[in-house]
Amino acid sequence: MPFIPHTEIEQGEMLNTIGVENFEQLLEPIPISARLPGKLKLPKPLSELETFQLVRQLSQNNISVNDYICFLGGGAYDHYIPAAVDHILARPEFYTAYTPYQPEVSQGTLQAIYEYQSLICNLTGMDVTNASMYDGGSALAEAALLAHRVKNRQQIAVSMGVNPFYRQIIRTYCKGQNIQIDEIPIDTTGGTNLTHLKQIVSDQTAAVILQHPNFFGCLEEVFEIEKMIHQVGALYITCVDPISLGLLTPPGEYNADIVIGEGQVLGNALAFGGPYLGIFSTKREFIRKIPGRLIGQTVDSKGRRGFVMTLQTREQHIRREKATSNICTNQTLNALAATVYLSLLGKEGLREVANQCLQKSHYLAEGLQSIPGCKLKFSRPFFKEFAIEITIPAKSFLETLKSERILAGIDLQKFNLELENTILIAVTEKRSQQEMDTYLQVASQIFQK
Repeated sequence: MPFIPHTEIEQGEMLNTIGVENFEQLLEPIPISARLPGKLKLPKPLSELETFQLVRQLSQNNISVNDYICFLGGGAYDHYIPAAVDHILARPEFYTAYTPYQPEVSQGTLQAIYEYQSLICNLTGMDVTNASMYDGGSALAEAALLAHRVKNRQQIAVSMGVNPFYRQIIRTYCKGQNIQIDEIPIDTTGGTNLTHLKQIVSDQTAAVILQHPNFFGCLEEVFEIEKMIHQVGALYITCVDPISLGLLTPPGEYNADIVIGEGQVLGNALAFGGPYLGIFSTKREFIRKIPGRLIGQTVDSKGRRGFVMTLQTREQHIRREKATSNICTNQTLNALAATVYLSLLGKEGLREVANQCLQKSHYLAEGLQSIPGCKLKFSRPFFKEFAIEITIPAKSFLETLKSERILAGIDLQKFNLELENTILIAVTEKRSQQEMDTYLQVASQIFQK
């Protein structure tokens, strides 16, 4: 397709038609901090060899979790990915396939998605799972919009125990529809404040959104919260860590209406923050309200098993006014990675991964608590992530550990959570006792100075 530039006169006519004076006005909703100032600093034209050498040189500035010990979390985690996952993903019939718009010629892709849906339903205890979404944050925002459509109510209550980035996405999605977002603070134990929750929900609440384990790693009182939500007729939306479901009660058993998750932990690499995988599961009664698509199993005229797109509710497939979302392309390759990962591990394997996360995170937490100057911020039970409060600036603590090739955690102050000198630490099954002991040794030396 040729590039046909618009003249300045044509650009002026377009801007005048939509009611703005210049292009910069269109960018006002985007924070200045998220924009690229000035022009791209590109070199002069290079040959293929020179380009390869330059890109390789730039890549060496990156810090890899293969070179550093990683205790970072906050939504993306350094879990082990079996070699078979990438081997299967790299097969050309999967790796080069695009979204299956023509299901009759995409049986392998459709079957892979169908298996993904089945596995996630088993994992979450829910009736229906769509063919995946972009990531956990956008999936959670779509869940809020679904609740608004179903209940026709204008208020969504969101716990501040939900990932701050996810809460920001929810606000962005809901702003255009004038949906009121009310945030529920966490209590001193690290969980959603139930007293405030009870005060804020009413017959005008479309849904209450929680994360379990929450952003701080703490477990929520999911059964008690369910009663409070459904008592006012609102929907119960929960965001989960899929790995935690190897040990924790699945959301279907505490009567969640919609279950969202970030599927990165299921066989997908950290990959600089994406592409990831949005899990979206729900009760059967909402099947025609969900965003995206569903793959179903059927038989042809000869009785042979086949796979079809049973439901496709996005604006490319149906009338725009009937579409549930226009930002809901599924992540087929990432969903395939999750499918292979879960198939390889099985129930016992997933339980073992979850148990190792649990045991190792508590080992490190207990070790840190024994160091004068460190203490757990919250008293609630936690799964694989926890917050510690220290008596020195969090920034200098993290920088010192980084100089020892340890990515020690996340400074929570960067999220404007009023948690000064508090660090969020994640421990996965990849962390060895030796690595955790090294962390404790360096941390102890910092506080002895």
